[in-house]
Amino acid sequence: MGVGKRQQRIRAMRGQMWSPGRPSTARRVDRVRFWEAIARGLSSEDAAVRAGVSPAVGSRWFRQGGGMPPISLAPVSGRYLSFAEREDIAIRRAQQLGVRAIARRIGRSPSTISRELRRNASTRSHSVPYRATTAQWHAERRASRPKVSKLATDAALQDYVQDRLAGTIARPDGELVPGPAVRFIGRRHGRRADRRWARSWSPEQIANRLRVDFPHDESMRISHEAIYQALYVQGRGALRRELTACLRTGRALRVPRARTRGRGKQFVTPEILISQRPAEADDRAVPGHWEGDLILGLHSSAIGTLVERTTRFTLLLYLPRMEGHGDGVRVKNGPALAGHGAQAVRDAIATSITTLPDQLRRSLTWDQGAELAQHAQLRIDTGLQVYFCDPTAPGSAPPTRTPTACCASTSPRAPT
Repeated sequence: MGVGKRQQRIRAMRGQMWSPGRPSTARRVDRVRFWEAIARGLSSEDAAVRAGVSPAVGSRWFRQGGGMPPISLAPVSGRYLSFAEREDIAIRRAQQLGVRAIARRIGRSPSTISRELRRNASTRSHSVPYRATTAQWHAERRASRPKVSKLATDAALQDYVQDRLAGTIARPDGELVPGPAVRFIGRRHGRRADRRWARSWSPEQIANRLRVDFPHDESMRISHEAIYQALYVQGRGALRRELTACLRTGRALRVPRARTRGRGKQFVTPEILISQRPAEADDRAVPGHWEGDLILGLHSSAIGTLVERTTRFTLLLYLPRMEGHGDGVRVKNGPALAGHGAQAVRDAIATSITTLPDQLRRSLTWDQGAELAQHAQLRIDTGLQVYFCDPTAPGSAPPTRTPTACCASTSPRAPT
């Protein structure tokens, strides 16, 4: 028995359809689960495990999205078929059930089932098998509505943004126009005048300046968020990728806020906060409870202080330069060689505190500085219980007054 004319038209249409490749094993629900885990502060690898994909796939998703979810995280409307319903359709279809019987079983309109079987079946051959994974892949691919970036279609606007991001604005005579003044807001990133983005315009400045330079041209308008997305999201092709070095942060990917809040203080747990310190340390009745701090001087020199709360007896910690400091280029993620890193401070405290009897080595309270990140090893070496101040109140420990007792120094010099 031959094939009907309608089925022949369907097969002919399928034979002409372009096949974009092998269907992905990860579905939209997996990507939503991945980006929800990213929003909670998890790393790309951990979020990939939560989504049920490999860590390499999670890292690729994060890099391709520029740190931003490329899909909406809102649940899909019930008017669309879900993957579970497509699996049910595939099972009923394999049982040789008709369209109306399948529609009655899953509670959908017969036209919905007929359209699903006709549009989302396999396209690699002229046959019409229905597979749930392939159908879900076709439905998600067809539902995507990629929007072309405004910077990719407007050459004048793209040149305007790129020139100001790169800091290459020139007068008619060829002289470069100086960029906006970059305010010095901290010492963490070094001298900002020596950095490339100190001469560049920020996306916010570019977006606001467009209204001044083109007051009557509504086509020369773009938001700063669109500029950021053109830099971060791969595949848009609007702005050069290397222009991310001209941003104030200098980062090539966006970092979720929840992830940044968890950085830097991984060594501090609720069990060693100042609220867990013994009550005898607060009333200063029992000696042996210490408070410490780090004093920084010129050229990154430093000295540590240990003050006993009851007697005000003070120990000064000698923190010399470590071997290899200033001899060459610093190794990335290597040890701190300036003399006040975690290893140097731990050794200095252990050397000084072990000269005292056990009765005077009860506890040590410190702020949440990274110089005491190796507090666990310090406790093993000296038996000194370490506590940290609250993160929102570095000075939450009771202030220590000027020492009135003797001052024992283990350092031949003070910081320069």
